[in-house]
Amino acid sequence: MKISKILPYILALSVISCKKEKPLLAEHKVEIKNPEDTVFQFNNLQVTLKKLKSPEKKLKEESIKSFYEKNWPKDDLSGGFLVAKNGQVIYETYGGYANRSTKEEITADTPLHIASVSKVFTAAAIMKLIDGGKLELDQKVNTILPTFPYKEITIKMLLNHRSGLPNYAYFCDDRKIWNRSMLHNQDILNLLAKHKFNLYFKPDRKFGYCNTNYAMLALVIEKITGNNYRDAMQKMLFEPLGMKNTYVFDYEKHKATASRSYKGNNVLYGFDFLDDVYGDKNIYSTPRDLLKFDLANYCNNFLDPDLVKKVFRGYSYEHKGVKNYGLGIRLHEWKTGEKLFYHNGWWHGNTSSYVTLKKDTVVMIALSNKFSYKPYKIWKMATLFGSYPIEGEKDDAPE
Repeated sequence: MKISKILPYILALSVISCKKEKPLLAEHKVEIKNPEDTVFQFNNLQVTLKKLKSPEKKLKEESIKSFYEKNWPKDDLSGGFLVAKNGQVIYETYGGYANRSTKEEITADTPLHIASVSKVFTAAAIMKLIDGGKLELDQKVNTILPTFPYKEITIKMLLNHRSGLPNYAYFCDDRKIWNRSMLHNQDILNLLAKHKFNLYFKPDRKFGYCNTNYAMLALVIEKITGNNYRDAMQKMLFEPLGMKNTYVFDYEKHKATASRSYKGNNVLYGFDFLDDVYGDKNIYSTPRDLLKFDLANYCNNFLDPDLVKKVFRGYSYEHKGVKNYGLGIRLHEWKTGEKLFYHNGWWHGNTSSYVTLKKDTVVMIALSNKFSYKPYKIWKMATLFGSYPIEGEKDDAPE
C-alpha cells in the first residue's frame, strides 16, 4: 500500500508555499505585528499563536513519526493522521483507498466518516444557538420538540449524556417497533412519542452515553434554524470555517460517491437502515478540516468565553476516576490539574479520534475507514507536549 506523506508546513494565511499549494484557510490580508506570531483568520474570527521554532518542531516531528511507525509498522494506515501545535502541522500522512473497487486513493482532501466525532460539531452548533440567544442550555426539550415525551429532560442533559434516553439502535432493532426501512431522525422522535419507552435512569441522575441524545439535538437545530441539519451545519460551521471537504451524509445523494468503510480483513461494510440518521454520526471530514475547527475554538468570538468554560468541564462525578464528559466532548482530568479533551468514534468500519490539548494548543487526529483500534491510541502522544500522567491508563473502547 502506498502512503502519501505530506511534509510539515506552517498553516498561516500570510505564508505562501514555494510549491503554490493551496492554503488551508482562505487568504486574507492580516497585519502581523510580531514576527514570531502566526495569525489565523476565519471570516470575522481571528486568533494569533506563536510560531514553533525549527529545533522544537523537528524534535516533535521525529517523535511523532516514531509513534506512527510503531503503531502502523507496515505503513498501512487506511485514512489520515495529523498532529499540529499552534496551528502548525508537525506531521501528517494519508493512505489507503476510499473505494477499493475503483482504487480511489485517500488523500488530504478525501472526506472520511468521522463517526461519533460528529457529536463535537452538533454540540458546537447547539452552543452557537445558545450564544445567539435562540436557545437556553437548561431549556426543556419539549418546549422545542412538542411531541418529545420526557418533560424533565433539558438540552444540557442531551449534550452531556445525562438524559437516560434509550438507544434508538436498540429499540429499532425490534421488528415489532421498526420494519428495518431507512430510519430518519424524525422517525426516532415519532417512536419515542408513540411508545414512551422507559428511560434507562432518572434524568440527570448519572452519565449514560447514548446516540439518541444527539439525534434529538439535530432535530432541535432544525427546529430553531428552520433549516435541515445538513444545511444548518454548512451555514453555521463548515462554510464560515472554510471546511470545504466536510459535509453531512445524505444516503440518497451520497451513497454512490462517499468513501466506503471496510472490516479489518478488507471486506466491505454495506449500508444499513441506520445510515441516514445524523447528529450522532454521519459527518464526513478530513484531518485538515478538523484542524480548522480546532483552531476556531481558540478565537475569543467563536463562542462566549463563559460558554466555552461550560463545554470543557465535567458533569458526571458519580464514580471515581479521571474520565468525564463535557458538552459534546470527553475529557480526562487529573488531580495534578492537567486536562485532556477528546472524542472517539466508530461506525461500521470507520474509526476516528480527535484529541485537543487546550493548554498546549495541540490537536491530534486519526481517521480510518478500515476497522482498527489504532486511532484510539493517539492520545498517548500527549506526553510529547506536556506533563500528562497517562502511564498505565487504558485506551477507551470504540463507541
